Amino acid sequence: KAASSSVSSSSSTSLVADAACTNGPNSRQCWSSGFSVKTDFDQKHPVTGNTVTYNLDITNTTCNPDGNGAIECFLINGQQPGPVITANWGDQVVINVKNSLTNNGSSFHWHGVRQLNSVGSDGVGGLTECPIPPGSSRTYSFLATQFGTSWYHSHYSSQYGMGVTGPIVINGPATSNYDIDLGPLPISDWYYGLATRVNDVTLYNLQNNAPPPNGDNILVNGKGMSASGAGSYAQMTLTPGKRHRLRLINTSVDNAIRVKLDGHNLTVIAADFIPTKPLTNQDWILLAVGQRYDVIFTANQTPGNYFFRAEAATDCYSGNNKGGRALFTYSGVTAANPTDSNETPPTNGCTELVTVPYWTQAVDQSQYAAQVQTLSTGVAPGVTTNGQNFALWHLDTTAMMVNWDKPTLQYIFEGNTSYPDPYAVIEVPTEGQWTYWLIQMGQQNPPLPHPIHLHGHDFFVLGSGAGVFSASSATLNFANPPRRDTTILPGLGWVLIAFPANNPGVWLMHCHIAWHISEGLGVQFIESKSTINMPDKATFNSQCDDWRSYSKSMAYPQIDSGL
Repeated sequence: KAASSSVSSSSSTSLVADAACTNGPNSRQCWSSGFSVKTDFDQKHPVTGNTVTYNLDITNTTCNPDGNGAIECFLINGQQPGPVITANWGDQVVINVKNSLTNNGSSFHWHGVRQLNSVGSDGVGGLTECPIPPGSSRTYSFLATQFGTSWYHSHYSSQYGMGVTGPIVINGPATSNYDIDLGPLPISDWYYGLATRVNDVTLYNLQNNAPPPNGDNILVNGKGMSASGAGSYAQMTLTPGKRHRLRLINTSVDNAIRVKLDGHNLTVIAADFIPTKPLTNQDWILLAVGQRYDVIFTANQTPGNYFFRAEAATDCYSGNNKGGRALFTYSGVTAANPTDSNETPPTNGCTELVTVPYWTQAVDQSQYAAQVQTLSTGVAPGVTTNGQNFALWHLDTTAMMVNWDKPTLQYIFEGNTSYPDPYAVIEVPTEGQWTYWLIQMGQQNPPLPHPIHLHGHDFFVLGSGAGVFSASSATLNFANPPRRDTTILPGLGWVLIAFPANNPGVWLMHCHIAWHISEGLGVQFIESKSTINMPDKATFNSQCDDWRSYSKSMAYPQIDSGL
């Protein structure tokens, strides 16, 4: 399946940079290399020659982030969330990951990172690598061609729900000025039961058209208070009169979350990795799983303590037993929890903010009608286990299930031209062409919205709506549509996205609700197969040999999609 309208190759960095200027509190649009916020990083990006290196070690441990009691979890360097991966736009990022888990493999994915010419570092077991067996290590390396805010997480079944996440910050220019960068603020649902077991319950509930279990709490920057009042909230300090930047990330496994900062209006300046025209006077902001918003606000209220609120978005069919909080305290004021108004967020539909990319780029409309492809999404009978047929989610008629022992890149190394049906492969053969994808929910399915995330690209959201798409009545935007890497597919509705085939590789597209991709709600694009910059074959084969040696007798065999 492919579309056929040519676009310029975005792998070029030879275009003339913007005039040099210095980034500062009143010139955030500038960047020191001569590139600026006007630079569409798909068309050009700096190369600093600088390498930043991080060492991550995932271990079995216990954690008690909200005081409810210690439970089993997997943490990175003993932290919750994991260390912030920080780099500058144009840096080479090298991350050494050691799997010190006792009985689990792992794969580390860098959410939203384009991985231009580095598909082998996308970190998806069964697609771009064999998982990392216990006791082994792997090095991921990529050029930071983008700037902004994201996160990393395990891409090994529902493992990241046990604590295997961390923020990513790529420093670069911005579309609005600010004085202080407060850094990332990851927000996540939290379960007192093991995520892997909640995943199993969710699969069984699906067979009876029942919802998944509710989350037990919402953590903000890895902390929270339990229903009994144990635990503590994460804290941030505000400087009176200063403009602050805050990087919001929904790192949940299931819940769409609405957030607000009491007493302060927020200005959105980026959606996912895409800088946007400032969107002012935002109160409650909805983040689907995997989405990010960079916001700016001025500390212009009476000095004191203010709650940052995080609540499950019930109109997105999200369910959580308790909301989350963080404490924002003006400098010079003693930190103390203010009286909680327990304000209820609005339920005005599970719709994301309509943002306008700062760079104006039209999507070629001339080939759209002839080339658009439909992906039919829903629930259908899937695998049969012990005589029982399980209903599973699918993104394009077939529930996706990969084999950790033989990733897609191995098929390409071997010169195969066909793939197992459960791999849900869609080939996009021609580099430099626009592709258009209508994701359509079947009308007899559970009415759940789905956060759809694409690896290897961001995409343009041409439109979305309820019910069955109608070409004659749908309102589509080709002029300068919203652009991001994670968008909401409305429940029983449709979303139409487009992206240029300008990054050869093997790229997963999936629902970012962990339970749903575990149940098969994904496809993979093999893009421009003949020009993929493949990883080193000897290293790839050696890593897979190590994995296959382990998997023959591993304690917890693969029982889901593997993703």
